[in-house]
Amino acid sequence: MKKILHILLISCFSFTIVSCAKINSTMDDISNKYDEFSKESDETVAKDDQTTDSTISEKTPSSRSLFVSVGGKGTILTSSNGTKWTKRTSGSKGKLRAVAYGNDTLVVVGFSGTILTSSDGAKWTKRKSGTKAHLGGVTYANDTFVAVGNGGSVITSSDGTKWTKRKSRTKTSLYGVAYGNNTFVAVGYKGTIITSSNGTKWTKRKSNTSAEFNEVIYADDTFFAFGFKGVIRSSLNGKSWSKIKSGTRMGLLGASHGKSTLIAVGNTGKFITSSDGKSWTKRNSGTKKHLRGITYGNRKFVMVGNAGTILTSTNSITWRKMKSGTSRHLRRVFFKIVE
Repeated sequence: MKKILHILLISCFSFTIVSCAKINSTMDDISNKYDEFSKESDETVAKDDQTTDSTISEKTPSSRSLFVSVGGKGTILTSSNGTKWTKRTSGSKGKLRAVAYGNDTLVVVGFSGTILTSSDGAKWTKRKSGTKAHLGGVTYANDTFVAVGNGGSVITSSDGTKWTKRKSRTKTSLYGVAYGNNTFVAVGYKGTIITSSNGTKWTKRKSNTSAEFNEVIYADDTFFAFGFKGVIRSSLNGKSWSKIKSGTRMGLLGASHGKSTLIAVGNTGKFITSSDGKSWTKRNSGTKKHLRGITYGNRKFVMVGNAGTILTSTNSITWRKMKSGTSRHLRRVFFKIVE
């Protein structure tokens, strides 16, 4: 009888251990935070794209690759790889114009002083900007967001939530802003260029052109400003600017840098490329849609434009058309490795 009781006790104890192990395993699975961007991964992407994604995940497992594109009627699209895109509810019906990331926060700006913020690219919150001006550009540097817009509007924020108006010393509209060499540079209408070391106090600079600038970027230790009529200006410090021959008369609407290549995009699917910022080559993307924005990330370029156009390329010459899921005009596209 004692032997029987002893066997029963051992059996019960073993069953308890197994049951607990199963419960703990289940709790571990539930406690793992679901990465909502992982469902956007495309299993049919090219091999080099798969290699890139796996390499990044191994090096920084807590980080995520994120492309964000914005456009008309409050359109926000996100993608983890630039190939498969997901529509997001922005809570806005206005035209959205630019994206920046800093302080663990994504910031989107747009018409009528629109400011939207998000921690993950999926859920967006409206913020008060303190202005009704159309905002066309935004960047983040030195712990500061700087957004620029119509009528020389400049607003700044440390967290993307609370914004302060600044005096820009110009009344002309500003469409792009970038940071480099300890300097913020904003560009806009009639060849306007202004600079600031902190985003608060601004100084006018001479561009020696009356053409409208649409974009400014900082690459290879140099600022590049791009505008209509193929106008390009470059500067090492943001103060003095030099003329660059682009070899085109088309409007240059957006620009980016990656893979030792500068790219500026424009009308009817055309764009120009350069390896040094001095000599430029005309290219054709294969679409007739106007291209308005471009970025580089995960070893690929991503272009966006009118009627929901999205194109990708790993070499800046051959382009593939992607399904965006929207017919809205896309104004800008942005890439960042987010925490």
